[in-house]
Amino acid sequence: MTATTGAATATRAEYCVVACAEAWRGDGEVLASPMGTVPSIAARLAKLTFAPDLLLTDGEALLIGDVPAVGARSAVTEGWLPYRRHLTMVMGGRRHVMMGASQIDRFGNQNISCVGDWRRPDRQLLGVRGAPVNTLNNPVSYWIPRHSPRVFVERVDMICGVGYDSAAAAGPSATRFHELRRVVSDLGVFDFATPDRTMRVVSLHPGVTPEEVHDATGFPLPLPDGTPRTRPPSPDELRLIREVVDPSALRDREVRAR
Repeated sequence: MTATTGAATATRAEYCVVACAEAWRGDGEVLASPMGTVPSIAARLAKLTFAPDLLLTDGEALLIGDVPAVGARSAVTEGWLPYRRHLTMVMGGRRHVMMGASQIDRFGNQNISCVGDWRRPDRQLLGVRGAPVNTLNNPVSYWIPRHSPRVFVERVDMICGVGYDSAAAAGPSATRFHELRRVVSDLGVFDFATPDRTMRVVSLHPGVTPEEVHDATGFPLPLPDGTPRTRPPSPDELRLIREVVDPSALRDREVRAR
């Protein structure tokens, strides 16, 4: 799926990159921790355009001062960020991570650990990892490259990333710094800015119909008339995506054509 932007044509993957990049708008000098190809492209795009103060790493233990293409080596080192210092930054809230989700429900509870009963799961996945600490201590967004009822579920099988209802049930210690910024999928952009903190549609990508989102979501998701469309990449953003940040078009491997 493509859409025209001026003289250029943007693909669905490029709309997803821009939608993910917008998650870091206004964050200032925080560590961007993108997990996945499209979020990695998006964080670089944000730093090169509207979020120049973002901190990026080489994916290991160095803060980098340049913006290399995804998969390329950095040529400028700004600092050392070993695991223990990274954890200190996480606990202090100076990071905005964009994670994935094997399951996510209407309140933003995320599962990356197992599918089925925890005592005898049907599938063993990545494990809880740092998801609870992430969601309780610094802003979190989610990137889901394949929007389907298997991912957007009524209730997750195990809570790894803490959703709004779970944080509220745990009390003030859990809600104090809890913030789920946005969810981006290959169909649209979603957030939790509702009175009951359940997921809502912010925008749909070009070519996506309300019926398509309804069929791909395992819980009721209100789709008001006149739902906005995800903003298109500007010509300069398209140039940066295609020529600077992702010249190998890795984005197209993560966002499959529908």
